[in-house]
Amino acid sequence: MFPLYDENPTRVTPYFTYGLIGMNVLVFLHELSLSTAQLNQFFNQYAVIPQELTTNFSSEWTTLFTSQFLHGGWWHLISNMVFLWVFGNNIEERLGHLKYLLFYLGCGALAALCQWFIGMSSTIPSLGASGAISGVLGAYIIRFPHARVTTLVFLGFFVTTINIPALVLIGIFFLQNVISGLASLQAAANMSVETGGVAYWAHIGGFVFGMILSPLFGLFRRD
Repeated sequence: MFPLYDENPTRVTPYFTYGLIGMNVLVFLHELSLSTAQLNQFFNQYAVIPQELTTNFSSEWTTLFTSQFLHGGWWHLISNMVFLWVFGNNIEERLGHLKYLLFYLGCGALAALCQWFIGMSSTIPSLGASGAISGVLGAYIIRFPHARVTTLVFLGFFVTTINIPALVLIGIFFLQNVISGLASLQAAANMSVETGGVAYWAHIGGFVFGMILSPLFGLFRRD
């Protein structure tokens, strides 16, 4: 399932949502211009490396924010930006432009810390906007639980669109991450070598913090 758009029109232009999408795309285009060695160095400098954050937080804390604009491939970028495009505009309208930006970056940083907490000695770079966008999804599900989202569905070779309640779509996203996150913990417990993969706990952490923080930022303020 792939969201296309929701049913809630916005009355203001979501400048920061557009700006965040633009910045992510520009950074990814820069990544494409780098050689493999240069790209690895770029990730090592700007992505969150848990072991480095553990041993030298004072100089590495900025990666909690810079890592949010890095992506590991086209699909990683596109899927994140589509979710931000579909769900970010309504949250930006409700919070206001500046509060929305602070909320987005804050959720992303807290999400990265959740992933760091799971594996403080890991040397695998953690990167992507998924944690921050999960925060947006957490805010959306409590502010617009009855909204419906037009979603692209792939049924083998057949592709169609259906309207799905946001509560169901985002709920499936959250449950998938909880199940995968618990599985990743079990796998790590049964293995003597470090394993990489999707930062499920960053997704879960971002989602939960989005639900907690968004009301404090004014998600339910009256017009």
